[in-house]
Amino acid sequence: MALLEILKYPDPRLRIKAQPVTRIDDDLRRIVDDMYETMYASHGVGLAGTQVNIHQQIFTMDVSENHDQRVCVLNPEIISKEGIQYEAEGCLSVGGGAYDKVERALKVRLRGMDLDGKTFELDAEGLMAVCIQHEIDHLNGVLFIDHLSRLKLERIRKKIEKSERRE
Repeated sequence: MALLEILKYPDPRLRIKAQPVTRIDDDLRRIVDDMYETMYASHGVGLAGTQVNIHQQIFTMDVSENHDQRVCVLNPEIISKEGIQYEAEGCLSVGGGAYDKVERALKVRLRGMDLDGKTFELDAEGLMAVCIQHEIDHLNGVLFIDHLSRLKLERIRKKIEKSERRE
């Protein structure tokens, strides 16, 4: 396994819309293993292929405290949403310790494929629902900051610039 480079905002590759996975093979499984390793090493709870310059519809997720509930989804789609929640979100691709509240659905039903090519559905709420919506946004070239007002976005940009000057 290997750590992958996480693209950082404003890298234009973060805006590329991911293509559906059409073949599951050992190369794809290796990519997924590398995505988990990268996600855990970066203290994230989710990672989309787009964030590591792999423009296929793949995301990994583990919202458990013990890192023992891995979920990998290929070709994900949200088939239903329910309720509203406002939770503070951050992103491995948006530096500077930038977090802000984003409106998301409280509950979602996800449909996708696993690494065996089997279609499955998953009901999620709370943090898992937020993570699913956040990662699918990435696969569509959308960042959490795109959901914020101009004022909040400008504040985050300044925070990122300040953080980069310190590095």
